[in-house]
Amino acid sequence: MPSLGNALQELRKDRIATQLRLEKLDQIISGIESLNGAGAPVKSNQPTRIVSAALRRKMALAQKARWAGIRKQSQPVAGVAKTASARAKRKISPAGRKRIAEAARARWAKFRAQQKKAA
Repeated sequence: MPSLGNALQELRKDRIATQLRLEKLDQIISGIESLNGAGAPVKSNQPTRIVSAALRRKMALAQKARWAGIRKQSQPVAGVAKTASARAKRKISPAGRKRIAEAARARWAKFRAQQKKAA
């Protein structure tokens, strides 16, 4: 029986040492998480807020009104904005389209010739 008592005592010492190692690991992990800005999530006792559809609509309308006010304040001068943002759309000439189409056909012909050679 003395050997059983010694084994039990050794197991208890081992358990205490393991608990200390776990506590140190937890401290290191929490330190790294705090550096990263992702600490352990804080659990609150408050339930999640349930918002009715009417209240959601009211909040959405209020937010739209706020954005409208911000947009109204930051309207640029009308003459400057139109010339800078509304550029004339560029068009390609029929001759240019023809050149592009011919180049594409030539590329595909070259590709198909290489495929035949490989096969």
